[in-house]
Amino acid sequence: MPSGATHDRVTLWSLPLITGAAFSLTRNGELTLLVAGGYLFSGLLLSPDLDLQSRPYKRWGWLRWLWIPYQKMLTHRSVLSHGLVIGTLLRVFYLGLWIALASILILGVVQLFRDTPWSWQAFGEGMQRSLLRYRWEWLAGFIGLELGAATHILCDRAGSAYKRYKRYGIQGLKRKTPKRRTSTARKAAPSKARSPKKR
Repeated sequence: MPSGATHDRVTLWSLPLITGAAFSLTRNGELTLLVAGGYLFSGLLLSPDLDLQSRPYKRWGWLRWLWIPYQKMLTHRSVLSHGLVIGTLLRVFYLGLWIALASILILGVVQLFRDTPWSWQAFGEGMQRSLLRYRWEWLAGFIGLELGAATHILCDRAGSAYKRYKRYGIQGLKRKTPKRRTSTARKAAPSKARSPKKR
Protein backbone atom coordinates (compact mmCIF):
# COMPACT_ATOMS: atom_id res chain seq x y z
CA MET A 1 0.00 0.00 0.00
CA PRO A 2 1.45 3.43 -0.91
CA SER A 3 2.44 5.70 1.96
CA GLY A 4 0.55 8.84 2.92
CA ALA A 5 3.33 10.96 1.39
CA THR A 6 2.94 9.10 -1.93
CA HIS A 7 -0.82 9.71 -1.94
CA ASP A 8 -0.21 13.41 -1.27
CA ARG A 9 2.28 13.66 -4.14
CA VAL A 10 -0.08 11.89 -6.55
CA THR A 11 -2.91 14.26 -5.54
CA LEU A 12 -0.79 17.40 -5.99
CA TRP A 13 0.89 16.26 -9.23
CA SER A 14 -2.41 15.26 -10.83
CA LEU A 15 -4.27 18.43 -9.75
CA PRO A 16 -3.23 20.42 -12.89
CA LEU A 17 -4.48 17.57 -15.11
CA ILE A 18 -7.83 17.44 -13.30
CA THR A 19 -8.15 21.24 -13.47
CA GLY A 20 -7.29 21.33 -17.17
CA ALA A 21 -9.71 18.50 -17.98
CA ALA A 22 -12.50 20.14 -15.97
CA PHE A 23 -12.06 23.48 -17.73
CA SER A 24 -11.88 21.90 -21.18
CA LEU A 25 -15.16 20.06 -20.50
CA THR A 26 -17.10 22.85 -18.77
CA ARG A 27 -15.56 26.07 -20.16
CA ASN A 28 -16.62 27.53 -16.84
CA GLY A 29 -14.15 28.91 -14.30
CA GLU A 30 -16.50 28.51 -11.33
CA LEU A 31 -17.31 24.85 -12.04
CA THR A 32 -13.63 24.16 -12.70
CA LEU A 33 -12.70 25.70 -9.35
CA LEU A 34 -15.30 23.53 -7.59
CA VAL A 35 -14.02 20.35 -9.25
CA ALA A 36 -10.39 21.21 -8.45
CA GLY A 37 -11.25 22.27 -4.88
CA GLY A 38 -13.26 19.10 -4.31
CA TYR A 39 -10.42 17.00 -5.72
CA LEU A 40 -7.85 18.63 -3.44
CA PHE A 41 -10.13 18.45 -0.38
CA SER A 42 -10.85 14.78 -1.04
CA GLY A 43 -7.20 13.90 -1.57
CA LEU A 44 -5.87 15.70 1.50
CA LEU A 45 -8.75 15.76 4.02
CA LEU A 46 -11.69 13.56 2.97
CA SER A 47 -9.56 10.60 1.91
CA PRO A 48 -10.66 6.94 1.96
CA ASP A 49 -7.87 6.48 4.54
CA LEU A 50 -9.94 8.28 7.19
CA ASP A 51 -10.83 4.76 8.32
CA LEU A 52 -7.46 4.63 10.09
CA GLN A 53 -5.07 7.04 11.81
CA SER A 54 -3.58 8.42 8.62
CA ARG A 55 -2.25 11.76 7.40
CA PRO A 56 -5.72 12.99 6.34
CA TYR A 57 -7.06 12.03 9.78
CA LYS A 58 -4.27 13.98 11.53
CA ARG A 59 -4.86 17.03 9.30
CA TRP A 60 -8.24 17.53 10.96
CA GLY A 61 -6.31 18.74 14.02
CA TRP A 62 -8.42 19.05 17.15
CA LEU A 63 -11.49 18.06 15.09
CA ARG A 64 -10.01 14.63 14.30
CA TRP A 65 -12.18 13.07 17.01
CA LEU A 66 -15.11 13.49 14.60
CA TRP A 67 -13.73 10.55 12.61
CA ILE A 68 -13.21 8.13 15.52
CA PRO A 69 -16.79 6.68 15.30
CA TYR A 70 -16.28 6.33 11.52
CA GLN A 71 -13.08 4.35 12.14
CA LYS A 72 -14.82 2.12 14.69
CA MET A 73 -17.64 1.32 12.26
CA LEU A 74 -15.48 0.42 9.25
CA THR A 75 -12.56 -1.88 8.57
CA HIS A 76 -9.68 -0.54 6.50
CA ARG A 77 -10.13 -0.87 2.75
CA SER A 78 -13.70 -2.14 3.06
CA VAL A 79 -16.11 -1.38 0.22
CA LEU A 80 -17.75 1.28 2.41
CA SER A 81 -14.52 3.25 2.75
CA HIS A 82 -12.61 2.35 -0.42
CA GLY A 83 -15.52 1.66 -2.76
CA LEU A 84 -16.01 3.96 -5.75
CA VAL A 85 -18.93 6.40 -5.30
CA ILE A 86 -20.32 4.65 -2.18
CA GLY A 87 -17.22 5.54 -0.15
CA THR A 88 -17.43 9.21 -1.08
CA LEU A 89 -21.20 9.30 -0.49
CA LEU A 90 -20.77 7.76 2.96
CA ARG A 91 -18.02 10.22 4.00
CA VAL A 92 -20.02 13.21 2.72
CA PHE A 93 -23.13 11.95 4.52
CA TYR A 94 -21.17 11.31 7.73
CA LEU A 95 -19.54 14.75 7.68
CA GLY A 96 -22.92 16.29 6.79
CA LEU A 97 -24.45 14.75 9.92
CA TRP A 98 -21.83 16.42 12.11
CA ILE A 99 -22.34 19.76 10.34
CA ALA A 100 -26.12 19.44 10.75
CA LEU A 101 -25.74 18.63 14.45
CA ALA A 102 -23.43 21.61 15.00
CA SER A 103 -25.83 23.88 13.06
CA ILE A 104 -28.80 22.77 15.17
CA LEU A 105 -26.88 23.48 18.39
CA ILE A 106 -25.72 26.91 17.17
CA LEU A 107 -29.20 27.86 15.94
CA GLY A 108 -30.66 26.67 19.24
CA VAL A 109 -28.36 29.03 21.13
CA VAL A 110 -29.11 31.90 18.72
CA GLN A 111 -32.83 31.26 19.17
CA LEU A 112 -32.49 32.07 22.87
CA PHE A 113 -31.59 35.66 21.95
CA ARG A 114 -34.19 36.14 19.19
CA ASP A 115 -37.69 37.52 19.58
CA THR A 116 -39.12 35.72 16.56
CA PRO A 117 -39.06 31.90 16.49
CA TRP A 118 -36.80 30.10 14.04
CA SER A 119 -38.69 28.40 11.19
CA TRP A 120 -37.20 25.00 10.40
CA GLN A 121 -39.64 24.67 7.52
CA ALA A 122 -38.31 27.85 5.93
CA PHE A 123 -34.75 26.61 6.49
CA GLY A 124 -35.55 23.29 4.79
CA GLU A 125 -37.22 25.04 1.86
CA GLY A 126 -34.21 27.32 1.50
CA MET A 127 -31.86 24.33 1.37
CA GLN A 128 -34.06 22.65 -1.22
CA ARG A 129 -34.06 25.79 -3.38
CA SER A 130 -30.27 25.99 -3.05
CA LEU A 131 -29.84 22.39 -4.19
CA LEU A 132 -32.06 22.99 -7.21
CA ARG A 133 -30.73 26.41 -8.14
CA TYR A 134 -27.06 25.46 -7.77
CA ARG A 135 -27.38 21.84 -8.83
CA TRP A 136 -24.47 22.05 -11.30
CA GLU A 137 -22.23 23.59 -8.65
CA TRP A 138 -23.13 20.84 -6.15
CA LEU A 139 -22.55 18.21 -8.82
CA ALA A 140 -19.17 19.71 -9.78
CA GLY A 141 -18.07 19.68 -6.14
CA PHE A 142 -19.12 16.05 -5.71
CA ILE A 143 -17.38 15.01 -8.94
CA GLY A 144 -14.19 16.62 -7.59
CA LEU A 145 -14.56 14.70 -4.32
CA GLU A 146 -15.14 11.43 -6.17
CA LEU A 147 -12.18 11.97 -8.50
CA GLY A 148 -9.94 12.54 -5.48
CA ALA A 149 -11.15 9.31 -3.86
CA ALA A 150 -10.87 7.39 -7.14
CA THR A 151 -7.26 8.53 -7.58
CA HIS A 152 -6.48 7.31 -4.06
CA ILE A 153 -8.14 3.93 -4.65
CA LEU A 154 -6.40 3.41 -8.01
CA CYS A 155 -3.08 4.30 -6.41
CA ASP A 156 -3.72 1.72 -3.67
CA ARG A 157 -4.63 -0.97 -6.19
CA ALA A 158 -1.66 -0.22 -8.42
CA GLY A 159 0.68 -0.38 -5.43
CA SER A 160 -0.78 -3.70 -4.27
CA ALA A 161 -0.59 -5.15 -7.80
CA TYR A 162 3.06 -4.12 -8.11
CA LYS A 163 3.92 -5.77 -4.78
CA ARG A 164 2.14 -8.98 -5.84
CA TYR A 165 3.98 -8.92 -9.17
CA LYS A 166 7.35 -8.54 -7.44
CA ARG A 167 6.54 -11.38 -5.06
CA TYR A 168 4.74 -13.88 -7.29
CA GLY A 169 5.48 -12.81 -10.85
CA ILE A 170 2.77 -12.48 -13.49
CA GLN A 171 0.58 -14.99 -11.61
CA GLY A 172 0.32 -12.48 -8.76
CA LEU A 173 -1.75 -10.14 -10.94
CA LYS A 174 -4.66 -12.57 -10.93
CA ARG A 175 -7.46 -11.99 -8.42
CA LYS A 176 -6.51 -14.94 -6.22
CA THR A 177 -3.04 -14.73 -4.76
CA PRO A 178 -1.08 -17.83 -5.79
CA LYS A 179 0.96 -19.93 -3.42
CA ARG A 180 4.52 -18.81 -2.93
CA ARG A 181 6.99 -20.34 -5.35
CA THR A 182 9.38 -22.85 -3.83
CA SER A 183 12.38 -24.31 -5.57
CA THR A 184 12.03 -27.95 -6.70
CA ALA A 185 15.45 -28.68 -5.31
CA ARG A 186 14.31 -27.72 -1.83
CA LYS A 187 11.20 -29.86 -2.18
CA ALA A 188 13.09 -32.91 -3.42
CA ALA A 189 16.01 -32.82 -1.02
CA PRO A 190 15.25 -33.95 2.53
CA SER A 191 16.51 -31.70 5.26
CA LYS A 192 19.80 -32.88 6.71
CA ALA A 193 21.52 -31.78 9.85
CA ARG A 194 24.75 -29.98 9.10
CA SER A 195 27.85 -31.86 10.11
CA PRO A 196 30.47 -29.84 11.94
CA LYS A 197 33.25 -28.52 9.73
CA LYS A 198 36.60 -30.22 9.98
CA ARG A 199 39.45 -27.99 11.00
